Amino acid sequence: MATRSPALRLSVLLLLLVHAGGCAASHYVPGSSAVYYSSSKLSRLTTQQIERGRPNKVLDSFGWVWGIPAKLILFDRRVENHRISRNTEAELAAYLQTNELHSVKVRLNQYDPGDDWRRLVANDSVGPGWRYTLGTLSVAGETLFPGRLFGSDHYNPFTNTIHVYSDAAAIAVHEGGHAKDFARRKWKGTWAAAYLIPGVALIHEARATEDALTWFQSFGDAAAQREAYNLLYPAYGSYVGGAFGDPSGIGYLAAVLAGHAMGRWYSWQIEDVPESVSEQATSAEKGSGGGPGESVTSE
Repeated sequence: MATRSPALRLSVLLLLLVHAGGCAASHYVPGSSAVYYSSSKLSRLTTQQIERGRPNKVLDSFGWVWGIPAKLILFDRRVENHRISRNTEAELAAYLQTNELHSVKVRLNQYDPGDDWRRLVANDSVGPGWRYTLGTLSVAGETLFPGRLFGSDHYNPFTNTIHVYSDAAAIAVHEGGHAKDFARRKWKGTWAAAYLIPGVALIHEARATEDALTWFQSFGDAAAQREAYNLLYPAYGSYVGGAFGDPSGIGYLAAVLAGHAMGRWYSWQIEDVPESVSEQATSAEKGSGGGPGESVTSE
């Protein structure tokens, strides 16, 4: 027991420290394409930014069942439910537009390995050494183990693609946060490879989580803010708990429960704002221009 307690204490402490600065509301700072390291080839390939897979009762039911552990970890039945609402789509579309992430592809419960391989080849913002090693492995994994069945929400930096399987705007925007983080990095392949180093993933996840929380603090109503805290804090806790490889699982469970406790503590402190005031503030801050277009449906 003594050998496990240091990891347990450290995991909970890290969870508390990393998010201590993220609980205070601050003004959202959008990204700009002027400072991104982007691929013009990939931009030309992204003719339709958001695509949606065709509903399939058998596949989606299997995916829903496979996602039960994730639902239990986050206490939310919408996690990996493989039915993405228009509201979740619209929130992610607004996030991408506001941050000028025009070359990011979004697949809403969609399986299209052919296009993913084309995007891998076209994405010259990632060095070929990383693209054709780790990038090839990542796309091969998505091809052989389709997200329609086994996948969880994630961002693939080698194809610059967000894969969404949960009907939760907070999770979708969190994945957008990863895309924003990578867009600003010149050495994208190295930054992606660093994720595999034990503990470094916490930095990646903290950046995406902080950006998503600040987005909802600036643009979301009270319900959206509460959802973000209730989902993203325990989700980050799962990364903290998993970073130390506690064989007993006690450290992992403690970190996840600490995330739930912290998320709910902060969500309880959010005051409701009259809808008219919230809508006016959101409209003024996001600006005009509309979204990147409606999604299309394919396999």
